[in-house]
Amino acid sequence: MTKRFEEVVTTPERLRQIVSYPNQAIAEKVINHIDDICRRFIAASPFVVIATKGTDGLIDVSPKGDPKGFVAVLDEKTLAIPDRIGNRRVDSFENILVNPEVGLIFLIPGYGYTLRVSGSASIVRDTALQRQLAVDGKPPNLVLVVTVRQAFMHCAKCIARSKLWQPDAWPNTDNVPSLAEAMVAHARLARSISEQQSVIDTDFKTNMY
Repeated sequence: MTKRFEEVVTTPERLRQIVSYPNQAIAEKVINHIDDICRRFIAASPFVVIATKGTDGLIDVSPKGDPKGFVAVLDEKTLAIPDRIGNRRVDSFENILVNPEVGLIFLIPGYGYTLRVSGSASIVRDTALQRQLAVDGKPPNLVLVVTVRQAFMHCAKCIARSKLWQPDAWPNTDNVPSLAEAMVAHARLARSISEQQSVIDTDFKTNMY
């Protein structure tokens, strides 16, 4: 069989031989709780990405967004993330029922740094907490509660390299497929792209919260 790559790295020793080790400040910046620095970051963030692992061994990464500070810091070891109306796939929740470990990345628009949090999660229904997390008077049906085991601020180089927050550097999206186009193709829908787009547009108008 033809060898596709010159080398596949398979050991920690070889990995470190190539990339070396982080300096002390980087290696020791990880804390095991939500301190004031993390709390202030979370309070300004309107967007978090959640990674979970399914029974099939595949990793799922799910974005969550709401007004800034929508993730509540209940105490230094506990975060609460409201679950809003969506497509009812609940991939993350099904994964958490069997593998509670989660990873989070918080982003702030226009800001170069990110906050990474790891821990374990549970799916909660609690009237007082649901009311606390309500938007427009509408509480979430479920809340993802994360017990924090690790947190640290992440370097801004990935944001700088991607020019993520620089509109003049954003790519042209004329040839990027829409969700409607993808759904018609991947789900083999009988309706047209424009018909599916109308369904999506209506859902945005009527089922945001």
